[in-house]
Formats: sequence, structure tokens, C-alpha cells
Amino acid sequence: MRSLEGARIPELLSTRLIHTVSGIRWLEDRHRDVSPGLMARAGAAAADRAQQLARANGCVLVACGPGNNGGDGFVVARLLRQSGLEVLVLFTGGEAALPDDAAAALGAWRAAGGDTVGELDFSSLGAVSLVVDGLFGIGLQRPLEGRHAAMVERLNAVDAPRLALDIPSGLDARTGRVLGCAFRATETVSFIGLKPGLLTADGPDYCGQVVVADLGIPPTATSGCGQVLDRAMFRGYLQPRRANSHKGSYGDAVIIGGARGMIGAALLAGRAAMHVGAGRVFVGLVDTSVPAIDPVHPELMVRSAASLAQAPAALAVGPGLGRSAEAIGALRQALQGKSPLVLDADALNLIAEDEQLAEILRTRESPAVLTPHPAEAARLLGLATEEVQADRVAAAVALADRYQCPALVKGAGSVVAQIDGRWTINTTGHPGMASAGMGDALSGIVTGLIAQGWAAQDALPAAVHLHGAAADLLADDGVGPVGLRASETIVAARKLLNAWILASGEHPQQ
Repeated sequence: MRSLEGARIPELLSTRLIHTVSGIRWLEDRHRDVSPGLMARAGAAAADRAQQLARANGCVLVACGPGNNGGDGFVVARLLRQSGLEVLVLFTGGEAALPDDAAAALGAWRAAGGDTVGELDFSSLGAVSLVVDGLFGIGLQRPLEGRHAAMVERLNAVDAPRLALDIPSGLDARTGRVLGCAFRATETVSFIGLKPGLLTADGPDYCGQVVVADLGIPPTATSGCGQVLDRAMFRGYLQPRRANSHKGSYGDAVIIGGARGMIGAALLAGRAAMHVGAGRVFVGLVDTSVPAIDPVHPELMVRSAASLAQAPAALAVGPGLGRSAEAIGALRQALQGKSPLVLDADALNLIAEDEQLAEILRTRESPAVLTPHPAEAARLLGLATEEVQADRVAAAVALADRYQCPALVKGAGSVVAQIDGRWTINTTGHPGMASAGMGDALSGIVTGLIAQGWAAQDALPAAVHLHGAAADLLADDGVGPVGLRASETIVAARKLLNAWILASGEHPQQ
């Protein structure tokens, strides 16, 4: 079972819900009177994970901070000591300032014969079997500095597995941003439920494998919560094909793009639409000086962009589009037409620069979806790229609201937002997808699914999930992550989509 660093959510996750920090606080308040208390339950769950991670030799080093995350660490330390492990507790806070529950946990640790140290000479530290991070939890909002920043860096340098309690110290639970520096965990045990920061932005690089300890709290939707993108969300579309069908049964997909020097982007998107099952695929090129054929896949029908911009089909506008007058004209025609649209790359940049095009998009009756990377999302929102990356969920939700269509913010933990404010985070895929053409392949996959009758709002998250899972499948077979090509993910997506349909056990719709 892969960790979130790679592809798959571990089976230990008890829920697909992703809670905001305020949502977690609400759940804590609602269940505060459970017996034993939440801190005791959290410590017991983390201690169980710690025992499984600890090496055979050396002490367990537990770093406890000045708040309730430190209290969780004291419970872990006490339970590990009771199990016979050698435990060293590094306490960075002041005892008088501890919250009540954390102070009680410290008292219980001392009553059990434990002690704490306020400073530690890491250079003379002996063998360590495990490092447990209980310094700062989900309430941290300012960068780690000074002593605590130095301590986190020293903990990261210890040669041992590393377990984070609830979230790695220094990682923003709301956004996944590193606040100055952050603990690099081998595994993170997230209490009650998932938080956005575990799954997006820097989170996958710092959390290691993520497991959820629900602490006995049943999965409960909270205000503003999201979900992990899951195949179950679109399983109803995974239907075997009828024997009595033909290419017209599976729709037409059209790719508009391919300016001079960027024709490959449009062809790549067209190939992707074909590989996920569109009945016919047309590629409308801005650059009409090239031969009207794809020599690798002659099944693609190549035309001019102008001739296809209002075709009665699922349209993707943007792969290799450029910013010429011809490109702007094709985009305007597509926006004014009645076909469902997938908007990517330069189509997004042109809309960001032209309020008239943006208004046509907002008010069109037929569906559209946006597939920007962070820089494109920033242009669409009038922000800096750093601002988008600072809160990827908020950016995706803002895009969907501003342009009144489902929107994606690509990247580690891609975020998909719907017009009504619902959002999901995808956990398939890996860093090998950071290569040219991946966005074009994704656009083609989305378009190919819409051509076959998928609702645009469902095709977008499904394509994101499938595309990442295809890359994971290739990595499992030794293809990548380094050197992975977008064209390889297209073929793998076809293989995986067929496997999902076969596994669905569904009968063709009547």
C-alpha cells in the first residue's frame, strides 16, 4: 500500500472527509466529554503507530511543545515507556503555561517515573529508534523561528523513522504551506480526520504516509469540509459498452489549439481523448501550414481551428493555442457556442486578459471547466502565483465562483472545486508528472469523457484522478517517475479505465 507521497490513500484511513481546522475544533468541542478523553485516545492511537514504526534498538525521542500537541506527546511517551521501550522526552514549553489537559498528561508521565529535558545535545545522542513530533499541531499559524526552528532541523537530521502527531510541526494544516521550516515525517497520524494541509501543496513532501485515528468520532461532515477524490464518486459512469453500438454512440471530441511550434500539444490532447474512448476526435489547428494528419495516430481528423470552433461536440480550447488573432477568434467562437468546453493553457490566459471573454464564459448556458496550473489560476484571479499556492483550496473555490464553472488547480494534491463550493483533493499521481505535455494529456482526457456523455462537473475530477492513477500504474511497472512522458500516461489511462469498467461489475444501462 503506497503512501500519499506516491499514489494511494492507505487502507487505515477511516474517512474520505477533509475537515477545515474550524471543523476539527467543532468536532472536538462536540465530543469533548467522551471517556476516556480525546487526548488519551489520541495518545493511545499514536503510541500504537509508534510501536510499529520504532526500530529494535535505541530510545524513542519524543519532542513535546507548549500546547495540546505536546500533551499528546506526553501520553505517547508514557504508554511507550509502559510497554518497555526506552523513552527520552524533550519538552520545549513552560509547565505553568500548559493547557489543562496537556498539564495533566505531563503529570501522568512524571507520575509513571518519566522525566523531561529542556535541552538536548544532538551530537552526543545515542541510537534513536524513533522520533515523535509533538511540538506544534493544527493551531500553528506563524513561521517557526529561533529555537524551535533549529530544533525541527535537528530532529529532521536524526537517523530514525519519524512520526508526526496530527500534522508535522511547521506545516499549515489549512493550506499545506511550510511555515518557515517543518518536520519531515515518515508517517503522520492525523487525529479525528484529514486536514487539507496533509494532502496538498507541501503536505505530501512532509507528511509521509498519512493514517487517520478517528478517536471514536464517527465520520461527520462539517461546515466547509471537502473530500478525497475517489473512484466511487464517478463509479456510475463506468459502464461496459453495449455490443450494439458504433462510433457515433461515444461522441465527438474536438481539440482547438496547435499554433506554430506548439502543434504537438493539440495532437497530444487529441490522442488522449481518443485513448479514453471518444468515438471520433478532431483537432483544429491554428497553424494550418502543416500537413493535415497525425502521422502517429492517423485516426485523428485534422482541420483548421476556425472550422471546428463551434462544432457540436465536446471542445477543448487551449493546448498550444497561442495568442494570435486567429487564436482569440477561435476562443471567442467556442465561448459563444453551445458545446461543453474544457479551457486550458492560453485559452485561460486570454480570458484572464479580456474581461469581455470572461463575461461570456460566466454567462454562457452550456457547461465549461477550467484546468489551470497555479500561475494560470493566479492570472484568472488577479493574484500572484504565491498567493494561489498559499491556499490552493481557497483559490480553486474562488475560481469556480468567479467564472461559474468547475475549476481545477493543478499541482501536488490537485484541487477540484464545483460551483456550489464543494471541493475535492486528488491523491493519485507523483512528481514524475512534472513534465511537458501532462496538462495537454489531461485536457484531452476530460474532453474524451465529456464526449461520451459524462457531465462536465464529473468528468473533470474523474480525469484528474485517472490521469494521476495512470502515472502511478506506470511507476509500479518501473516507468518513471524520472523521465515519465505525457504520451505514456495516455496509454496507461486507457488500460486503467478499461480495468475500472471491468471491475465495476455493472451491466450496460438499459
